[in-house]
Amino acid sequence: MQHIIKTGETLYSISRDYRVSIPALLVANPHITNVNMIQAGWSILIPGLPDPRTIPYKIVVSKGNRTLQLLRNQTLVKRYPIAVGKMLTQTPVGSFVIVNREPNPGGPYGAMWLSLSKAGYGIHGTNNPSSIGKDVSHGCIRMYNLDVLELSRQVPNGTSVTIQ
Repeated sequence: MQHIIKTGETLYSISRDYRVSIPALLVANPHITNVNMIQAGWSILIPGLPDPRTIPYKIVVSKGNRTLQLLRNQTLVKRYPIAVGKMLTQTPVGSFVIVNREPNPGGPYGAMWLSLSKAGYGIHGTNNPSSIGKDVSHGCIRMYNLDVLELSRQVPNGTSVTIQ
């Protein structure tokens, strides 16, 4: 997939966000000859992820409504209730992709973890189902365990996630 470098991003931060090593980024982007000399606006290839435009699914998260919508070919498939970040640890707004997943990650993350292309953030289940519908997380998107499992069976890595 292609990533457009944003102001303030470094090769290290991009590597961390997409969970791809710097050497793998350099192999995929031979035009980068100095890891410290990348520029905002450049397009770089993120190896191992499909182009999100080739995936029929999209996820749209509404922080205000505390809902996650799964769309297939722009048609609503399902709307799920979620929990989002609290005031001091808000859920980030923007466009991301699912970069990897981990079933049964343990702890408060419930039955599934779907990593977003922003380090430390994801869509995951919960061991506290009473938190759904509230602003209580550390910035992640919490779902009921059955819902996140259903979602994860449908969407591949590379699926775009818009949080608004």
